[in-house]
Amino acid sequence: MVKVSIGQDSHRFDFENTEKKLVLGGVKFDGTPLLGNSDADVVLHAITNAVSSITGVNILGAVADKICLEDGITDSRVYLLEALKHFKGSISHVSLSIECSAPKISPKIPLMKKSIAGLLNIRESAIGITATSGEGLTDFGKGLGIQCICILTAVCDTA
Repeated sequence: MVKVSIGQDSHRFDFENTEKKLVLGGVKFDGTPLLGNSDADVVLHAITNAVSSITGVNILGAVADKICLEDGITDSRVYLLEALKHFKGSISHVSLSIECSAPKISPKIPLMKKSIAGLLNIRESAIGITATSGEGLTDFGKGLGIQCICILTAVCDTA
């Protein structure tokens, strides 16, 4: 059975934190980090939400909060891998749309694809990543944070 799901996430920039790194798609970027208990990787969070939409097991929230707050694990790759434990099938395509005014996403798209492909066990060519400033019409385009929307297509073993 083919399933298509949508995942979304957004975080504000944490302008006061000078210790934390900005991470998108499992890749470190220069720039202001995002506010959140974890590394606040909106790209991996959007993918995690898309996987959760297919499995019906909500990972971001109670499960990720426990992993983060009780176990001290802030790496969003761990949350995505937790979501994938409940997934039965194969992911055929991931489409990601990132909205922000900074950082520049395009130069690191190849690294992001490699990172995400490794986590999802799919080819880099099965991942599409686009970025927009949204012409400054939203808070993301105005530089207050980053939003990511994910559309995930999968062939699932069960309905």
